Amino acid sequence: MNALNTDSGESQSPAPAPLSKAQTAEQRPVAGVMYMLGAGLCFVALTAAVKMLGSDIPAPQTAFLRYALGLVFVLPAIGTLRRISLPSRVWWAFGWRGLVHSLAVMLWFFAMTRIPLAEVSAMGYLNPIWITIGAALFLGEGLKLRRIMAIIIAIVGAMVILRPGMRELDIGHFAMLATSLGFGISYLMAKPLSGLAPPSVVVGMLSMTVAVGLAPFAIAVWEPVTWSQVGLLFLIASVATGAHYLMTMAFVSAPITVTQPVTALQLVWAVALGAIFFGEPVDPWVVAGGSMVIAAVIFIALREHQLRLREKSESVVP
Repeated sequence: MNALNTDSGESQSPAPAPLSKAQTAEQRPVAGVMYMLGAGLCFVALTAAVKMLGSDIPAPQTAFLRYALGLVFVLPAIGTLRRISLPSRVWWAFGWRGLVHSLAVMLWFFAMTRIPLAEVSAMGYLNPIWITIGAALFLGEGLKLRRIMAIIIAIVGAMVILRPGMRELDIGHFAMLATSLGFGISYLMAKPLSGLAPPSVVVGMLSMTVAVGLAPFAIAVWEPVTWSQVGLLFLIASVATGAHYLMTMAFVSAPITVTQPVTALQLVWAVALGAIFFGEPVDPWVVAGGSMVIAAVIFIALREHQLRLREKSESVVP
């Protein structure tokens, strides 16, 4: 999950090579924390780079160029795609997921040009909340009282960030809400697909279908771009790939109880970057509301981890 930011839903990287038995998750907590710190810094740097582009390039074109340039990172999956045989319904599912993800990506790039960096980062944490609700409604996963309370806290946190009725909301706020919902739907669609196709295919198809899905929107608003802008967009694609690789390494290296709380630092870095480099005032309401959302997300993630450990222990009882 994004970032749990998951760019905020940005492209994902291939899984790293498995660790040796001597390097099990419980034995490398420091490495897990460092990987997650690196991933968080990459995610914030990615957001800042998009912010630097501003509105000079239309959001659909920016999103398309980011994904088109990032296709170089999914080339290893082409061989698997050519060899694999899947039912037509699975290919259709890949296409529908790509369309949903394309719309969410465009909205995310648009929101970046309209609202402060800290608000984008804080609202991005709503992705896992939508996923939790959707999993309960459409995938039949249980929703216990503790999770319901965490969801309520996250929603209240979102209201603290937005403060409807207390200030005028920008269209970027609504775009970011739709972004988090879109990414949540995309990740829910990925769950059944991950059981039908190899991970490299799921990742590769997302990147390719999003690039194709964004192309018509980009062509409709196309503006000339400079080589420096192309270079910055390729840097964005590279940082996004690096962020997801580091996050994967963190999950491999240490338990989620160690790595998940580290993601909260992304909000701190986003607030600092916004204030230092973009002159955005530090909004205590955004910090407070974002902290509520992050706390709820961390609680849900840790609770899910505990339940999985319990199920695993019960399954090995003779």
